Amino acid sequence: MMKRLFVFALILSCASGIFAQNETPDNNVAMGIGPEFNMNSRYNFAMGGVFGFDANLPHSLALGFTFTASYNFNGITVVEPAVLFRWYFLGTGHKGFFAQADMGGYLIFEDGDIKPMVLGGLRGGYRFTPASHFYLEPYGRLGYPFAFGIGVMAGLRF
Repeated sequence: MMKRLFVFALILSCASGIFAQNETPDNNVAMGIGPEFNMNSRYNFAMGGVFGFDANLPHSLALGFTFTASYNFNGITVVEPAVLFRWYFLGTGHKGFFAQADMGGYLIFEDGDIKPMVLGGLRGGYRFTPASHFYLEPYGRLGYPFAFGIGVMAGLRF
């Protein structure tokens, strides 16, 4: 009985490579989070967190959304939901250098009041993919009404 079990385990371990894929998986969507240092304050800087989701389009393009929340440690909280349109230039496979346009809302929460504004911005960065399902993305952004933001995102590609 033990001999049969050993032979079965040996055959099973040798046959496991039959179903291996030769190509890299086609990761069509990505989701990530990260910290951001920005100018979402009247007089000082703010720290925040960003969540992003994007779906790949043909020709090194992507479409998605970001959600950033910042606090300046002095009573001002800013929430930025935005849609994004991204172009990966000089890169293949939706990785490498990118330029991104953001458009959305900008909500300022201060002293119990909410002040809505329109957000518009440009973002540039580089998407590293050290593994097929993981990415790391340092970026910088400029726009209105936040002036600038610098951050890094880490996430998964599905």
